[in-house]
Amino acid sequence: MTDTSGKSTDARQDVRTSRRRFIATAAAAAAAGATVAAPAVHAQAPIKLKFQSTWPNKDIFHEFAGDYVKRVNAMTGGRVELEILPAGSVVPAFQMLDAVSSGILDGGHGVAAYWYGKSKAFSLFGTAPAFGWDADELLGWVRFGGGQQLYDDLVQNTLKLNVVGMLTGPMPSQPLGWFKKEITSADDMKGMKYRTVGLGADLFKEFGAAVTIVPGGEIVPAIDRGLLDGAEFNNPSSDLILGFPDVAKVYMLGSYHQALECFEILFNKTKFDSLPADVQEILKGASDATSSTMMWKAQDRYSKDLAAIKARGVKVLPTPKAVLEAQLNAWDVVIANLSADPVFKKVVDSQKEWAKRIVGFRLEYEPDSKFAYDHFFKPA
Repeated sequence: MTDTSGKSTDARQDVRTSRRRFIATAAAAAAAGATVAAPAVHAQAPIKLKFQSTWPNKDIFHEFAGDYVKRVNAMTGGRVELEILPAGSVVPAFQMLDAVSSGILDGGHGVAAYWYGKSKAFSLFGTAPAFGWDADELLGWVRFGGGQQLYDDLVQNTLKLNVVGMLTGPMPSQPLGWFKKEITSADDMKGMKYRTVGLGADLFKEFGAAVTIVPGGEIVPAIDRGLLDGAEFNNPSSDLILGFPDVAKVYMLGSYHQALECFEILFNKTKFDSLPADVQEILKGASDATSSTMMWKAQDRYSKDLAAIKARGVKVLPTPKAVLEAQLNAWDVVIANLSADPVFKKVVDSQKEWAKRIVGFRLEYEPDSKFAYDHFFKPA
């Protein structure tokens, strides 16, 4: 039998059958291929990294560390899983750097001032002198003024630490601290049992204070037991949640002992170098991203929590000008004495050169913000 085209009906059916077989075979092959390929895509387990902060679980600083961890985990699409742990989970706060260097921890979040005992030059990256600059300008020096190169040289070559460090998260000036009574002069701190960190310890020793360096979570219990007469930690949010208003009722704001500071994110260098190049870039990029979001979050939270502290009946006072002047004079002595160390001198000279140019530009270029603020908001 033939159709109008002259072709046999049987022949046309054979062609159709062959086509169907071809399509079915191709579909089966594709499905089989997908079945084989799928496990290869999902077989790669995520890179799990143990990441401990130097902060108590309830502190806003630990929250900042957690924000970084969340950003990394999201940006890597699950390829990396940072596990955030509070201080003491694996090692005490002041042992975090050594734990990261040795590989006990893969990474951590802290401040360079905590490693003051290893090198006072290290503390310059956390408690730099009060040259009139702020923490954002400190990070400008890190990125564009040679600070990162000086940091890497100190950490990896001078101190022989197996770590990669990223400086991040600018902090505002820290308070003079919490006291039983108002501080009116530098002499009021003579013989005082006082807590601070980093180069602030050298500065207050010039005041004659008996300085004690302890982690944040240990300060309030020490004040409560009379082991400290006064102390500073960092900011209103941390101070409120750590319980400072429960043990002291005088809170003095504005100080040159830590006029600027930034956080430090650390990774074990061997582990970091073994990561894919794009993951390394994500770890760095997330540091910059959360540096900005941290600063904006701090604006919101610190201002609200300072109001909450005042509502607790705490007497909030500015540090007197006489104390600020004494601090600047003490900085002169501290810088001169510690500059006998060539590593310290190299770093502080670089900072001073940057601050002179950058702060000089800002003071010349920008109007007085207090003048404008008072115009709109100062009570009549």
